[in-house]
Amino acid sequence: MKNAMDMVFLARRILTNANCPASKLRYYSSPPSSPPPNNKLFVGGLSWSVDEKSLTDAFSSFGEVTEVNILYDKDTGRSRGFGFVNFSKEDDARCAKDAMDGKALLGRPLRISFALEKVRGGPVVVPHLSKIGDIATRNT
Repeated sequence: MKNAMDMVFLARRILTNANCPASKLRYYSSPPSSPPPNNKLFVGGLSWSVDEKSLTDAFSSFGEVTEVNILYDKDTGRSRGFGFVNFSKEDDARCAKDAMDGKALLGRPLRISFALEKVRGGPVVVPHLSKIGDIATRNT
């Protein structure tokens, strides 16, 4: 009998919280208040012939580029096809992203987005189930 009561309580809790937009995600530590300014762009789709200098030249017209980092394969020494560009100002990074996303550099279209910071031991975000039926379909 106790298990049945627990299931009813759980079902009511899921259904009650499903309509509340703030409960869509459950944080197991305090949620971030506002995202920190992001001056770092992820640049994907790089040609193997792109080096730090050519990437700096391509982005320096949008503002002061403070650092460029292209990742290379440790076995072949060839570019892995992506890298990062840091700007001194967030507005310059935003302008560069808007202008260069989808544009070709040395024959390859670039895919540009704001870089995500590496998070180690950060908050674990668990999606909140909206319907009891979701539980049944997940287990099958």
